[in-house]
Amino acid sequence: MAPEESTEAVSLLPSFERRFLATRALRSFPWQSLEEKLRDSSGPELLLDILQKTVKHPLCVKHPPSVKYARCFLSELIRKHEAVHTEPLDELYEALAEVLMTTEPTQCHRSYLLPSGDSVTLSESTAIISHGTTGLVTWDAALYLAEWAMQNPAAFAHRTVLELGSGAGLTGLAICKTCHPSAYIFSDCHSCVLEQLRGNILLNGLSLEADVTDPARHPEHNTCNSESPRVTVAQLDWDVVTAPQLAAFQPDVVIAADVLYCPETVLSLVRVLQRLSACLKNQQAPDAYIAFTVRNPETCQLFTSELGIAGIPWEAVPHHDQKLFPYEEHSEMAILKLTL
Repeated sequence: MAPEESTEAVSLLPSFERRFLATRALRSFPWQSLEEKLRDSSGPELLLDILQKTVKHPLCVKHPPSVKYARCFLSELIRKHEAVHTEPLDELYEALAEVLMTTEPTQCHRSYLLPSGDSVTLSESTAIISHGTTGLVTWDAALYLAEWAMQNPAAFAHRTVLELGSGAGLTGLAICKTCHPSAYIFSDCHSCVLEQLRGNILLNGLSLEADVTDPARHPEHNTCNSESPRVTVAQLDWDVVTAPQLAAFQPDVVIAADVLYCPETVLSLVRVLQRLSACLKNQQAPDAYIAFTVRNPETCQLFTSELGIAGIPWEAVPHHDQKLFPYEEHSEMAILKLTL
């Protein structure tokens, strides 16, 4: 390849790498650009590099995606190669044969590369809805909020963060690895989500505290010099949690992502935010950041209306430009900053 061709080809590699590791929809890959590069190239180097950045990536080898996903990806890669070159590429067929001999598990992995060179790897359900909940997969607003957090680490540094509806744990794990909170409390209400969440925390090298309400583990006992935050997982049902239970968390920051998916959930969220505000009225009011994908404008309007009724001030956070994670580019996403 000529030097300019090599440079253009290299720019494709991160795009394939990030999308494959995060198991994004195959239609989102830059296939057309790949075909153009393959036509301009006589050798297999580009495809072999893509293979190393995807199926053969160390993260993928250690924590593989679903078998179906890897099979469909390799089949498409082979089709692109065969459309341009008549000579088969053995490495592609060998990789596909290896995948075809693998049994499909009920759990798969997604990995997200962080700017620091670290990564977040999640074990997730292969089904969007599983065990009666959508909390077993990562949604785009979680990625969007994680991006914003990494660009605004001061909002979380040396502070206690309470996340409502943590789901698979992407946002919290990214914040724990990059923003240096003193303590981080993941929470959800579904037992299957909590079990998977604990597994993902341990999978990413963090330790779990046993009980967030234990006085010996109170946030004031934490030192800012601690390399890793104190991490806890709490079962928190917004409809039944009490003010004393919320007061025990003593958060400096509250976050939530992709929890505005129906009117009932919006009302439950506002009620728990009201209770948090009431039980923390004798200390500095925590900030809350709520990220969401605008699927139904009426649901979003209901949320801001209910915040007004509850007397919770809010403002829209400006959109950030730097896109670190692969998610649906045409989705409208937003973050609201609330003062509890």
